[in-house]
Amino acid sequence: MTDSIVRFGVEGGSGTGGQHLPFARAAGADGWLFVSGQTPMVNGEVIHGGIIEQSHQTIRNLIAILDEAGYGTEHVVRCGVWLDDPRDFPSFNRVFKEYFGAHPPARACVVSSMVVDCKVEVDCVAYKKPQP
Repeated sequence: MTDSIVRFGVEGGSGTGGQHLPFARAAGADGWLFVSGQTPMVNGEVIHGGIIEQSHQTIRNLIAILDEAGYGTEHVVRCGVWLDDPRDFPSFNRVFKEYFGAHPPARACVVSSMVVDCKVEVDCVAYKKPQP
């Protein structure tokens, strides 16, 4: 068992307008990985497009962080989802199933105003048994 916390992305990711983001993209300890909320950004800017395009990019961003930390979608225990518009729920579910259909995590989904001008945000908690 380890007492250390590993942080990913603390060197300074960038948000809209190039502002420094004051948090880790993910933090892990004892096999648990907590991935910060991901939005449909590429190079610090929200991509154009509707809920389908933005959902794909958001989940790809989430998976990139999981991959960097040595986890996969099969390790995701829970996801939190924020949608800007409740009418986007069915479309988001179709995209979500493409990535998590084989290993569906527990999930909460709420409608909320976004801090950045996007349609969706997703975070997750993953677990992988630590290697001795």
